[in-house]
Amino acid sequence: MDELIQQIAGGRIVGTVRIDRSGVGEQGEGRCGQDQVRQGVGEVGVPLGSDDGDLCAEEVEDQAAGGSEAAHNRDPESEALLIDAVGRALLVVLDTLGPDERVAFVLHDMFAVPFDQIAPIVGRTSAATKKLASRARSRAHGDATATTAELAEQRQVVDAFLAAARNGDLDALLAVLAPDVVRTADPAALPAGMAPVARGAQAVARETVILRRRSQVATLALVDGAVGIIVAPRGKLLLALVVRVEDHRIASYEVIADPARLRQLDIDVLPELP
Repeated sequence: MDELIQQIAGGRIVGTVRIDRSGVGEQGEGRCGQDQVRQGVGEVGVPLGSDDGDLCAEEVEDQAAGGSEAAHNRDPESEALLIDAVGRALLVVLDTLGPDERVAFVLHDMFAVPFDQIAPIVGRTSAATKKLASRARSRAHGDATATTAELAEQRQVVDAFLAAARNGDLDALLAVLAPDVVRTADPAALPAGMAPVARGAQAVARETVILRRRSQVATLALVDGAVGIIVAPRGKLLLALVVRVEDHRIASYEVIADPARLRQLDIDVLPELP
């Protein structure tokens, strides 16, 4: 457990604290040592010059160079540890928080570190630190624009689409795509020569099979209040799919890769549904 705290709080997610290795007690409660210090953080939530920071940069460069997904499969053991610990969608959400919010939320909600021990790290009072964690918690859960029933339908359809994409199952894709489905995409999201617009279930399904490796690092999330898909190796958002579901099928979706557009999206963890 202490190694996991080091990995998450020590730079990859929180990016601002160093946890004393004795920081987890016998009862599993986080305990911060006196040597905790605040450190510099890169724009994507990893220390500049770190291995993870370099990997994220290489992944972005690979995407811009023509859609290569080789970087998506780097160090699967490390990625699996992070995903198992917090979930891919939450990694993306944490990356959108301010450094102090990440510290407060991760250390308190994930590792049960008391607020009075987190407060010196972020340079605030215990009450102010509690508010930081509360704001981050609210951001993580997000707000859906659809009803519970609509979200349930969207989730079922989009989950079936993602599963079919992962398996490269053309028939399953055709079953979940509307016959007149339309896929649009930012140029940066596509390999060279692929059209920015694809129309019809056959065309969209075929290209989805071609690009299925991306689905291995994708997950469902709330994207602007509806169920969508994010592609996020190591929790670093590369692509977002804004999906429209009608009559139990995908009627259209847009693949967003432009960094400025990605920053404008409201991405949240998909809530638990009955």
